[in-house]
Amino acid sequence: MKTLLKSAAALGLVLAAVAAPAAMAQTAPAAATPATGPLVPGLAIANFDAAVANTDAFRAAAQQRPTTYKPVYDQTQVRARAIEAELKPLVDRFNADRTAKKPDAVLQPQYQAIQARQEAAKEEIQRMMLPIALSEAYVVEQIENRLDQAVRNAMTKRKISLVLNPQVVMAAQNGYDLTPTVTAELNLLIPTAQLVPPAGWEPRQIREARAQQAAQAGGAPAPAAAGSAPVVPRPVAGPQPEGR
Repeated sequence: MKTLLKSAAALGLVLAAVAAPAAMAQTAPAAATPATGPLVPGLAIANFDAAVANTDAFRAAAQQRPTTYKPVYDQTQVRARAIEAELKPLVDRFNADRTAKKPDAVLQPQYQAIQARQEAAKEEIQRMMLPIALSEAYVVEQIENRLDQAVRNAMTKRKISLVLNPQVVMAAQNGYDLTPTVTAELNLLIPTAQLVPPAGWEPRQIREARAQQAAQAGGAPAPAAAGSAPVVPRPVAGPQPEGR
């Protein structure tokens, strides 16, 4: 219990996010400056997530989204504030009883009730923000559909025969970084992306999961359960929101 709640901190994080929708746009790593010095011919590293997040299409969509989805942001902010107000007296009472060193028999039910309400609130806010998350996933998927060709084009232009993931490289000069070249190729292949997904659209990983389930069952894909919210892929780059 020592790590519990300071005035519904988890909801406070959500509230701060919806209060400043522009801040939710991905902050992509800056393009590396090429370094001088000897390089191994044909070898490069590339961060494909960063390449996608640095594209003109991704950046433009991130700037447009707060305007296009303003009603969603506004409604979510109102609801988050209402939940925060609902939780505050419960949290205050728990903290007061804990300060008064009341027994666990008193504190534990309070703690469990607050925790359950926070979890329910988190799921509710995520459902409300789902159109925004789907929009981002849709933009990312459109760009990623051209990623393979962009990488091939970048390798050809830089005369690269082997591309490594930066995570498996302990250290490298910036001159090995193919990421900015991949981004430039993506900008040529897909200058803009559609912001709003078609009705009923689901991210690729969900479509593939349904297809796999159908193949295993030997039948057609099962329809989504009523009221269920699809899982949206993680953002491609930038800081991730902290958990409770």
